[in-house]
Amino acid sequence: MEPVRTCVGCRMRAPRSALLRVVSQNGILIIDERAVLPGRGAWMHPTQECMASALRRRAFGRALRVSTPVDTQTIEKRLNGYGNKVNGSK
Repeated sequence: MEPVRTCVGCRMRAPRSALLRVVSQNGILIIDERAVLPGRGAWMHPTQECMASALRRRAFGRALRVSTPVDTQTIEKRLNGYGNKVNGSK
């Protein structure tokens, strides 16, 4: 049985394989493709709608337990189709 996580954007539960793990490193949100980076992670569907909803609700700060604003440019570029996958993925 595959683990289930909750999307920080739409709050729907989904299998871990259907979601992206996001971590904060030095105030910058980074996509953790292999789910191995240290620290707290937040899970979200790889869609613009879930990203917008998470930003509107300020869900990343709460889920990652950071009090400072986080830089979301890396994730927004990825969801818009720019940039490559990160963290050693194919």
